[in-house]
Amino acid sequence: MNFKEYIELHRNSVYSKICEYVPIKDPEEHYRLVREYSDRQGSYRRPGLLMLSGQVFGARPEDLILPAAAMQVSEDWILVHDDIEDHSEMRRGKPALQVMCGYEIAINAGDSLHITMWKMLKDYIIAPGNKAKGNKIYEKFYDMLEHTVEGQYIEDNFIYNVREIGKASEDLYFRIINSKTCYYTVYGPMQIGAIAARSNKGTLNLLEKIGTPAGIAFQIVDDVLDMTADEKVFGKKRYGDLYEGKVTLIMLETYKNASKEEKERIDSIYKKGREHKTEDDINYLLDKIDRYGGIEYAKGKAEHYGEAAKKAVERSIGKLPHNEYTDIMLSAMEELYLRKK
Repeated sequence: MNFKEYIELHRNSVYSKICEYVPIKDPEEHYRLVREYSDRQGSYRRPGLLMLSGQVFGARPEDLILPAAAMQVSEDWILVHDDIEDHSEMRRGKPALQVMCGYEIAINAGDSLHITMWKMLKDYIIAPGNKAKGNKIYEKFYDMLEHTVEGQYIEDNFIYNVREIGKASEDLYFRIINSKTCYYTVYGPMQIGAIAARSNKGTLNLLEKIGTPAGIAFQIVDDVLDMTADEKVFGKKRYGDLYEGKVTLIMLETYKNASKEEKERIDSIYKKGREHKTEDDINYLLDKIDRYGGIEYAKGKAEHYGEAAKKAVERSIGKLPHNEYTDIMLSAMEELYLRKK
């Protein structure tokens, strides 16, 4: 069984738990909007990693469904708010929620999902025999999400206040993705699964060492896919990072090699809000990215961190339990950066 097959094995159980906590009730239109992103579902990578890690360390799947559902709900409410902050037009192949119902109602729907997540975690804590590990999971969720919103602030501050790629750096880029991607997308879910299996601090540290390079590679690949993937496959409009004015290795490398005049033009485009960027602006950026090898540079970095992830996995093999789930979890680290969407 590979990681994708593992996800599909448990997808319906996780989704059903979400529906249990977010039933369609009065006012029906509100709850249908609250459920919109959850009903579209997604890759389920985060709940998949949580459950898989839990099973590697001996937890029963039935003890992992609720925290896995909370993990997926956290992704859904964060995406609602992300799409508003980024003025995104599409999510999971369909119109973004604020496009469907307006910003105010979309924010409210995201808030509803947010409080549902904490309700799920509270119910997990009070279940018989769960108090100690439930409290640890609650604290891990808080820490993980605190780091995530810190990273979101740093990124938003650049997009909406700094607005000059010349004032960004690779250190800034990695600071953002270490918070938003490595922790939240990879090793945080794995640590939560391990906590559900009553693992110790040493195990959590080991999972961080495995998950960090895999998370970095995952995000760099995501940036490349934003530039190259089929929109129907990727589920988002192409060139979203350019329209939003995000910091990426692609643009940092392009800017570094550009002439003085080209840098001035690039920064003038980055100063514009998404709605004011023209097709000519985006084509100019694409031309410079192509001229200075921005995508090739990012692919090289993704390969570097992918290799680092493999080595981290290899060093960890003897420290992990060996069972039917171990190989799936280790291969999942590779799947994170060898992907098409």
